[in-house]
Amino acid sequence: MKKMLAASMLVALLVAGAWAQSGSQVVREMVEGARHLLASLSSEQKATATFSFTDKERLNWHFIPRERKGLAFKAMTPAQRKLAHAFITSGLSREGAAQAANIMYLEQILYERENQSSSRDPDGYFFSVFGEPSGSSVWGWRLEGHHLSLNFTLQDGKVISGTPAFFGANPAQVKVGSHRGLHVLAAEEFLGRRLLGLFTGEAREKVIINVEAPADILTAASREAMMGPPEGVAVAAMNREQSELLWKLMEVYAHRLHPELAESELGKIRRAGTNLLHFAWAGGSEAGQPHYYRIQGPGFVIEYDNIQNNANHVHTVWRDFDGDFGRDLLREHYAHSPHHAGQLARNNSEAHPMH
Repeated sequence: MKKMLAASMLVALLVAGAWAQSGSQVVREMVEGARHLLASLSSEQKATATFSFTDKERLNWHFIPRERKGLAFKAMTPAQRKLAHAFITSGLSREGAAQAANIMYLEQILYERENQSSSRDPDGYFFSVFGEPSGSSVWGWRLEGHHLSLNFTLQDGKVISGTPAFFGANPAQVKVGSHRGLHVLAAEEFLGRRLLGLFTGEAREKVIINVEAPADILTAASREAMMGPPEGVAVAAMNREQSELLWKLMEVYAHRLHPELAESELGKIRRAGTNLLHFAWAGGSEAGQPHYYRIQGPGFVIEYDNIQNNANHVHTVWRDFDGDFGRDLLREHYAHSPHHAGQLARNNSEAHPMH
């Protein structure tokens, strides 16, 4: 009996070791996080939280207060919430997880300021799992609520997409009350304005593409991101100080993600050519003035907008023109699976931009 038990333990250890060597850390953490959370749910909760991978809900994202599908924090037990928070951290860095938690807490501040408005709910953030979490299948997951939308897609033991990735903050900086000084997306604002300040003369005239900022991020909540040709100043035309600060700003956005994913994204940008990155600004240059900027490179765009509430309300997003929701790689994957290809085509046909 002892020999059989020892043999069973050895097999289990060998299987675990093979999984540890064959899969990436971030995939292991996502699969385990999803499985543990789902295992803790009742049948009713699980039915609310899970969808087929080809369900059109997977592309139905937004960052405004609205009715959502999925399982909300407020519908979980305290023990389940602990597993939910662990699941969140599978896709984010320590810094990114802290930002996400603070964004959720800002809803509590708005709830108190707006006379307990029903549209403000710090527990109104919803988990959705699409497909069966595993190290070999195609599946995805989303965490979404006001000012936060995390979308991950996995295929064959790899995270093939972490976009759209939206982080917002209202108020951008808490200026009164017991949480005075809380500034969730401070680096995104300060480094962007500092970078603008490095441009003078003709270069400054080129980097400022409009004296007025747009009303919001231009890609909005479109299911397929679109942007015209890059504007502003290219890295190829920047001096060393400007290009280094632009890269530092890029890292702020990338390092919201799990370190493995952040390095993957930055690596793709390096391989595509950092000289092709463009930085563009619109609006005022002083703190408190409405402003907007974007970083655009081959295949992607990062947008920052601070317009509303007297320029104290930030929207930021990272979009992939071809790869949001893993669209480009999944299209190739489904080309060999007619049934799934038809479903994917139907989903994409319904994915019109939402403004």
